[in-house]
Amino acid sequence: MNDAKEIDVDAISDGKNVFIAGILEHIEEAGIHSGDSACSFPPQTMSKQLINYINNTTTKIAKKLRVKGCINIQFAIKENKVFLIEVNPRASRTVPFIAKSIGKPLAKIATKAMLGKSLNKTKLENNIKTRVSVKESVFPFDRFPGEDTVLGPEMKSTGEVMGIDSSFPMAFIKSQIASNNNLPNKGNVFISVKDEDKENIILMSQILIKLNFKLICTNGTASFLEKYLIKTDSIHKVGQGHPHIVDYIEANKIQLIINTTQDRQSLKDSHSIRKAAIRYKVPYITTISAAKLAITSINVMINQKIQVKSLQEYYKE
Repeated sequence: MNDAKEIDVDAISDGKNVFIAGILEHIEEAGIHSGDSACSFPPQTMSKQLINYINNTTTKIAKKLRVKGCINIQFAIKENKVFLIEVNPRASRTVPFIAKSIGKPLAKIATKAMLGKSLNKTKLENNIKTRVSVKESVFPFDRFPGEDTVLGPEMKSTGEVMGIDSSFPMAFIKSQIASNNNLPNKGNVFISVKDEDKENIILMSQILIKLNFKLICTNGTASFLEKYLIKTDSIHKVGQGHPHIVDYIEANKIQLIINTTQDRQSLKDSHSIRKAAIRYKVPYITTISAAKLAITSINVMINQKIQVKSLQEYYKE
């Protein structure tokens, strides 16, 4: 389901009453395993109408199934149409993340619901208007030589981290720092994207140049951007001669990679780029949605100082 957005919903039910603990909006497109996808809480791009619809649908499903305890539901949204992916009458891996975000012991509350306690007797206000939490996955690629970094329906992550801030971009930056995927504030950005993504990189490229980054692109991407008077340096693909992009990565001349692939051949051709990025610890972005957020976050990071607070300080706000 191309360009679809995936949503995770965690709720607690006592069989009659339902508490929506959190709606998580995935940053990557639908099709990436939910355990590998970064996500934001609360949702950042969903309309109130969609959020209300998701809340009502989750409540109806939980009541109809007479669930007592945790329930996790995954939805996909495309062109404002909501598709149900799966319903899991159990706790999900995102329960601890949401519990830390809202400051509520969700596992304890769900256990009491399973034992017969009514949710009406539990204080479950969910007021997080002052902060945004971002969950990011941690991958073991540097410990498994040859493992491909391209994400898909098979889960590859081995851990999770979270970032919290009053703004979405800053929370995302914190999550990247925690996952050891540090975004650069200067240097060279390599861009090579499939044809259907080229329109999306025009504004992103202009922002990067305004932030004093230098753009290095493959011939096709460079030619496209030049039509819009965006200055780039072109470089060979691997196999077209030297110097190529892997040479630049190995020479520490690339600080960020934005690379989306179109088919199996382009995926195969870019394998050596992904391997070099892992070896030299260069942030590697494979989707346009993640690229947009990363560039926005870099802009914020350059112009704002990162503030650190404890969870307890956030709960008091």
